Amino acid sequence: MRRTPAAVGTTIFFALVPGTVAGLLPWWITRWEMGDLLPAAPSWIAVSLRLAGAALVLAGAAVLVRAFVRFVVEGLGTPAPIAPTEHLVVGGLYGHVRNPMYVAVLAVIVGQALLLGRPVLLLYAVAVAVPVVAFVRWYEEPTLRRTFGADYERYRAAVPGWWPRPRAYEP
Repeated sequence: MRRTPAAVGTTIFFALVPGTVAGLLPWWITRWEMGDLLPAAPSWIAVSLRLAGAALVLAGAAVLVRAFVRFVVEGLGTPAPIAPTEHLVVGGLYGHVRNPMYVAVLAVIVGQALLLGRPVLLLYAVAVAVPVVAFVRWYEEPTLRRTFGADYERYRAAVPGWWPRPRAYEP
């Protein structure tokens, strides 16, 4: 796939999937109305949680955008299963964690929970994480193993799936 079609497909996928999961559905659940995560806590704790939430939302969004760009630039494809990459993506953030997109989406949702003070979004994050982990385990990993063989096995052995490693993997 050439870069322009990959970029268009990736942009559409970005809007539809993470846009829905980390944007539209949290809005539908909360209408972005502020709540009180810890009603009996001192105000400095609430402010700290909101600031941490804002940081998670911003960091998650930045990671998500960088990961999507990497699919176009390095992989020459999209994150969508119907238009996969031609090359195994192992550079950038993928050198630190195998699933930066999923980690970023979950960080955005947890960040929204803290920022808005809405515990229901923490439950929603768990509800998102369960099928995501199952999808990775039973679809993505076997598909990558079949497609990229030993290259994927070396990468999988060196890079953790969910918790970033400090030093980047170098194939």
